[in-house]
Amino acid sequence: MYRIIKKDGNAKRAELTTVHGVVQTPVFMNVGTVAAIKGAVATSDLEGIGTQIELSNTYHLHVRPGDQIVKKLGGLHKFMSWDKPILTDSGGFQVFSLASLRKIKEEGVYFHSHVDGRKIFMGPEESMQIQSNLASTIAMAFDECAPALAERDYVERSVARTTRWLKRCKAEMGRLNSLPDTINREQLLFGINQGAIFADIRIEHAKEIAELELDGYAIGGLAVGESHEEMYHIIEETVPYLPENKPTYLMGVGTPANILEAVDRGVDFFDCVYPSRNGRHGHLYTNYGKINLFNAKYELDDRPIEEGCQCPVCRRYSRAYIRHLLKAKEMLGMRLCVLHNLYFYNTMMTEIREAIEEGRYGAYKKEKLERMSRGSA
Repeated sequence: MYRIIKKDGNAKRAELTTVHGVVQTPVFMNVGTVAAIKGAVATSDLEGIGTQIELSNTYHLHVRPGDQIVKKLGGLHKFMSWDKPILTDSGGFQVFSLASLRKIKEEGVYFHSHVDGRKIFMGPEESMQIQSNLASTIAMAFDECAPALAERDYVERSVARTTRWLKRCKAEMGRLNSLPDTINREQLLFGINQGAIFADIRIEHAKEIAELELDGYAIGGLAVGESHEEMYHIIEETVPYLPENKPTYLMGVGTPANILEAVDRGVDFFDCVYPSRNGRHGHLYTNYGKINLFNAKYELDDRPIEEGCQCPVCRRYSRAYIRHLLKAKEMLGMRLCVLHNLYFYNTMMTEIREAIEEGRYGAYKKEKLERMSRGSA
């Protein structure tokens, strides 16, 4: 059940009640592609930095260790020792990112595994079956993520196919949730809006999938080559045609600024690899902009990553020490940086929720963006 608690302009403060707990939104989902956050971050760490929901990848877990193995071990929650909500993306993004390894047909997509080259077929039914075996809280519908700058004719055909696939996903999800051996028979299904940067295609698709009365709706196919301005325009045009009484999820986005702008346009679920990927390379988020710990100026800097930050890293370690670990290629350096970045994102979402509740989101967004762009870290 999804309930809006407060609106401030188009910004929504809401909560989604699931079988694995309540998610307070707007929320950032911490990305653990293969059932782990890259950078040696454990689920016990996630609990300590305010993570509400974790995201894992259907395609990657199907390739290894195999979704049947995860099912035999009790599902993804038990497998990775995490009792809060998990969202699994459908494998649809791999249709986009593994372009050289796949062939798209009406029945689904033929892949060659990026791990060992073996042939894989995934269609709507297969994606739902894999996600049911994983027993995630929220399953994403199988779609095609067309390139943002694709030709109109291709996008129209792609979106029509995605709609047909979505209907097949819904039917298969209903069947799976009725089976006695299904681990999570209350698995939720989110549909995905596509249409590249064609606002009229996006709007028509939003209207069409809204009629299917799904548990939530995502905007996919953005942050894949278009400009920030084009992305914001598409969000503005599309969100009003998605059901307001259901969660709205912007897939794969993004930077703190992207999130702040999208919240202002009615989005309340986000995920992105940036905090963990950047952290592993010594790039750290602060309220005064990003810093790169590989810079020589931090060699003797005994301050925490950010003064006043209450993350477990800043309460204990200095920039100089973490820089040393990174330079020495010690895994602890990556781990500490990823922990800080995820804490920064999770804390920013808490601030966003509070600002919306207090009716001051516009002022909060303005101040946050100005401070981060000024930079003095």
